[in-house]
Amino acid sequence: MIVRIAGEGQFELPDSDADRLNELDNRAVSAVEQGDETGFRELWSQMLELVAADGKELGDDELVESHVILPPRDISFSEAQDEFTGEGLIPD
Repeated sequence: MIVRIAGEGQFELPDSDADRLNELDNRAVSAVEQGDETGFRELWSQMLELVAADGKELGDDELVESHVILPPRDISFSEAQDEFTGEGLIPD
């Protein structure tokens, strides 16, 4: 799975991490829907850490279509309320 973090680059994430990323995404949507900014921030941090820790960063010269595009690391809660809705960033 190719994941782009807006403003940072693309990462090739092992398929074994796709379910975990989707689970975190679904939980982040739930936190946003409940107005739980603290919970969202924790889940968002876990999502970014998973991608950065387990993903292999692709070089700028590699042009690969992203399966998932994550918002920038510094997304505001207000912006998250627009992004993390319905099925989330990673549709089931």
